[in-house]
Amino acid sequence: MKGYLGIDIGSISTKGVIIDDNQKILASAYIWTKGNPIEAVKELLSLLEKQVKEKELEIVGVGTTGSARKLIGSMLGANVVKNEITAHAVGTLSIHPDARTIFEIGGQDSKIILLENGIVVDYAMNTLCAAGTGSFLSSQAERLGVKVEDFGRIALTSKHPAKIAARCTVFAESDLVHKMQIGYSKEDIIAGLCHSVVSNYLNNVGKGKKIEEPIIFQGGVSKNIGVQKAFEEATGTEVHIDENGHLMGALGVAILSSRKPMMKPFSFRVTDENFETKGIECNRCPNHCEIICVRKNKELIDSWGNRCENGMIRK
Repeated sequence: MKGYLGIDIGSISTKGVIIDDNQKILASAYIWTKGNPIEAVKELLSLLEKQVKEKELEIVGVGTTGSARKLIGSMLGANVVKNEITAHAVGTLSIHPDARTIFEIGGQDSKIILLENGIVVDYAMNTLCAAGTGSFLSSQAERLGVKVEDFGRIALTSKHPAKIAARCTVFAESDLVHKMQIGYSKEDIIAGLCHSVVSNYLNNVGKGKKIEEPIIFQGGVSKNIGVQKAFEEATGTEVHIDENGHLMGALGVAILSSRKPMMKPFSFRVTDENFETKGIECNRCPNHCEIICVRKNKELIDSWGNRCENGMIRK
């Protein structure tokens, strides 16, 4: 059986899937990156391999996406390295071919993707501030002494959500502390946070965009039913969440890898190899480029970052 591996590696979480020729998910995993993408991917691959161990499976395509896609692509010898916009669109359309709008809120960034006839026609990303993202909600959950996984359930019990300014992380935290000090209940504060996430998203990422249904909500924050309901109230329409919504980037890049022949065979034994990255500054011209070098068992396998031939590092 032929299989295709897709990995979406972000700053907070690392996601992976293995699919077959029919785009059916054979294995999937979702773990925390913990600031070490190489080790996170090794752990992810071990989890995926266990799920397909009894299948006679040959991985003939590897795709990577996410903030560390180039590094992990070099590590795995990927035949496809794609941006998150393309990966999420392809993954979503494979399950929801009629999708028109994708809301995606991850650990430290968020994005909106607009589709028409199965083609991306517009998009926007928020990478300047973590307000309204998963890491923001996690830090507020810790402040409130509540598990972030319980946020949605608690938010739905609120009858009077607090109004919390969430256009900036610092202001939001200050406002939240103020609401706590004047006696707002936890459920009203949590519901207010869910609504502020939606308000921040629509006024920032979605500003000026023509949002049309069907709307698909993805990313780790999509698991928060309180945010889903707040989106439905704000847009006046149903917001759909797929059970594999957190895997759409990995699924999309796995599908893309199936469309391009693999240059060299992939083996799960890559987890036994030693990978190192090092940044060096090139002083051969005024650009002073920072060049990233990737080594496998001390042998240089890839480098990037140079803006001219003076900084070219040859293997």
